Amino acid sequence: MKITIVCQYFYPEEFKVNDLAEEWVKRGHEVTVLTGKPNYPKGKILSGYKFWGIQEENYKGARVIRIPLIPRGKGGGLRLMMNYFSYVFFASLYVLTHRIETDRIFCFETSPVFQMYPALLLKKRTEASASIWIQDLWPESVAAASNLKNGFIMNLLSKLVKGIYRRTDILFVQSPAFYESVLDKGNFNDKLVYVPNWAEDVFMKKSCSSKKYEHLMPNGFKVMFAGNIGAAQDFASIIQAAALTRHIPEIKWVIVGDGRMKADVEQKVKSLKLNETFLFLGRFPVEEMPDFFALADTMLVSLKEEYIFSLTIPSKVQAYMASGKPIVTMLSGIGNKILKEADCGLTAESGDFKTLAENVIAMYRKTEEERLQLGMNGQTYYKVHFQKKVCIDKLDQIMKI
Repeated sequence: MKITIVCQYFYPEEFKVNDLAEEWVKRGHEVTVLTGKPNYPKGKILSGYKFWGIQEENYKGARVIRIPLIPRGKGGGLRLMMNYFSYVFFASLYVLTHRIETDRIFCFETSPVFQMYPALLLKKRTEASASIWIQDLWPESVAAASNLKNGFIMNLLSKLVKGIYRRTDILFVQSPAFYESVLDKGNFNDKLVYVPNWAEDVFMKKSCSSKKYEHLMPNGFKVMFAGNIGAAQDFASIIQAAALTRHIPEIKWVIVGDGRMKADVEQKVKSLKLNETFLFLGRFPVEEMPDFFALADTMLVSLKEEYIFSLTIPSKVQAYMASGKPIVTMLSGIGNKILKEADCGLTAESGDFKTLAENVIAMYRKTEEERLQLGMNGQTYYKVHFQKKVCIDKLDQIMKI
């Protein structure tokens, strides 16, 4: 079967759609990916790619068509909108001016939802079934990211999103908490399906006894955060929690990642004289993450208090579970609900740095066997609910691939 994936982001940018393209090729399908020039998260088009022109390449058997777009820069409002709409424009132009033979169309929808427009245009030209996997809710994500309060603009965005959902054949959502938002925009019950994200294969395959990066690690009990250092992750509260644990010198907070807030976070750590407690190791490829996880005693996932974030299952949850590590959270909503169901860690609400600090100390005081059991609980839950094969099998079944 011929499958066309429409997505603004693709390898070497690290998104689940990379796994999906690879797996569909392995299952014998002819896969085409219509995507942009890679520029996330640095904000600049990566070396080896140029702004103008269409570039084609092969990714593990999938044909990848890269169209021009304006890079996202530092992620500011106007520049980000230009980034979003340049992809929609050039992808739509490509669909109009090139023949793409396809049986199924699949849009991996991180922001913006409007990247579904070229997919719908391709649907009109080919009469192929079109599906969208909703990773970000619109317009809620816009409101959360920009503090946009303008009622006229929000209503306009809601109408545009409603039109996209109405014209799409299948609406997949990455969280069951997304149902209410989608159904507020229309009676889409008959085409709304929950399919969660999964963790990369490396988290299940790699040994948990790796010592590859042991030389970078501090001695003591390591609380590890892995991922983006941004506003959404609420590092202000994480730092406050770390300050409340510094009376136990063995507790170390280890950050593996990068992001536009890193310099601010480093400065705050320095001003509070937490340099011996709070350590930054930098950004590493996702393939290396299990080697870091293996050296952690507990993993941390945090999101600030926002309605939209309470509906989202952070991708870290699946990765941490797959790795068999106990988890401490500072979340609200569906993320904490899953952690409690899995019995794989200790939870605090978003912004509740005092409870986070108490939970870190409680995890520190648990025996190694108790922490191991929590990690095993999470891994068992992951295999049943979040394993890649389980999720992709469900996509295939619903899409009749």
